[in-house]
Amino acid sequence: MTDRRKALGRLGEDLACRHLDGEGFEIVERNWRTRDGEIDIVARKGDLIAFVEVKARRGDRFGEPEESVTPLKMRRIRRVAAQYLRQAPASGEVRFDVIGIRFGAGDTVTELRHTEAAF
Repeated sequence: MTDRRKALGRLGEDLACRHLDGEGFEIVERNWRTRDGEIDIVARKGDLIAFVEVKARRGDRFGEPEESVTPLKMRRIRRVAAQYLRQAPASGEVRFDVIGIRFGAGDTVTELRHTEAAF
């Protein structure tokens, strides 16, 4: 991954965290990794724990950011989330969300969509 794409990903995750914070979530983890994969954001709101995949794109040449969360990626996120829950058990609802962010010129946000219970 190029430095430019990494920077866009970090910026997208920063914005997603701010959005979630504004919605009353506590950010518990960022970039939680195992050998099987990574969870971009683990957030908690009351008894709800949300595993959040963040997708950021410049422009619209390649479709919606959320469209890049494939069935394979969903399975991987679920597997990594199960590993997370084994080490940090949760008693409430578990949800898998996707936040898609589109950037325009100068890395200005043109759209941020938070899809709750995306899969």
